[in-house]
Amino acid sequence: MKIKKNFSNISYKYSNLKNSNIVIIPVPYDYTQTWKKGAKYGPNAFFNASNYIELYDIETDYEVYKKGIFVTPYIKTNSNSSEEMVKKVYYITKKFLSKKKFITLIGGDHSISIGSIRAFGEKYSDISILHMDAHADLRPIYNGNPYNHACSMHEASKKHSLIQVGIRSMDIIEKNFIQKKNILYMHNIFNCNNDSWIDDIINKLSYNVFISIDIDVFDPSIAPATGTPEPGGLDWYTSLKLFKNVFNIKNVVGFDIVELLPHKNEFRTDFLAVKLFYKLLSYKFY
Repeated sequence: MKIKKNFSNISYKYSNLKNSNIVIIPVPYDYTQTWKKGAKYGPNAFFNASNYIELYDIETDYEVYKKGIFVTPYIKTNSNSSEEMVKKVYYITKKFLSKKKFITLIGGDHSISIGSIRAFGEKYSDISILHMDAHADLRPIYNGNPYNHACSMHEASKKHSLIQVGIRSMDIIEKNFIQKKNILYMHNIFNCNNDSWIDDIINKLSYNVFISIDIDVFDPSIAPATGTPEPGGLDWYTSLKLFKNVFNIKNVVGFDIVELLPHKNEFRTDFLAVKLFYKLLSYKFY
C-alpha cells in the first residue's frame, strides 16, 4: 500500500508537525466490516483525492491549510485484532492531544472511533459526541466482538452524552441503549419543515464536542462508496448547515470521518470526504 505523506501536496512549511495546528491520523483498518470490505483503502483514497481540492474556501474566505496539517504514520496492527487497533488509536490520539493539536482521524471502519472517543473522553470530562450515521452502532457485541464497527458507539453511550443524527437503520436490541431524547432519525429530519431540528441538536450538545461522521449518513446518490449504503440520507448543504452551526456555537475538539470504501472508477465519494474534511477545518479556524 503506497503511503501518502501529506495532505494535498502542501509544502513542508505547512505540513511539518512543529508548525501544524491540525493532525490527521489515518487508520486503514476494516477487519470488522460485515458486508463489503475495503474501508482500509479509505485513507489512501482520501489523500489521493486531496490532490485535487482547491485550498481556498469560498464560504469562509479562508485558506485553512495555512494553519498547518500534519499527517501521522498510518496506524497498523500486527494482526486483525480490533482490540489491538482500538488501543493503538487511543494511545496515538492521547499523544497528540497532549501536544495541544486539533485531532482528526480518517478511517477505516467505524470501530476506529472507539479508541479516539476514549482518549477525548479522558481529556474532556464534559464532552458530548455528535454521531452522524445511517446506523445506530449501539450493539454491545456483534459477531462475538465488542469492538465491531456495529458497536462503535456503545462504549460512548455508557460514558457520554451521545447525540445521534441521520439514523435510519438499526437492530431492535439497540433500542435498549439509545439515549432517547438524543436521537434524531432521518425521517424526523425529512418531515421537519424548518431548521428547528438543528437548534434542537445544538441545545443537546455540551460545550465541548467530538464529531464522528460515517460517510453513509449521506444519501448514496452523493456518497455511494461506503460499506453499507442506506437510502434516504442527508444532502450536502443540509449537513453543512448543521456543521456550521455546531462549529460556530460549540467548541469542536476533534472529528473523524470513517467508512469510505473506494470503488474502482467512482471517485465522487472520495472527493466528498476530502471536501467535508476541509470544510470542517474551515469552520473551525476561520
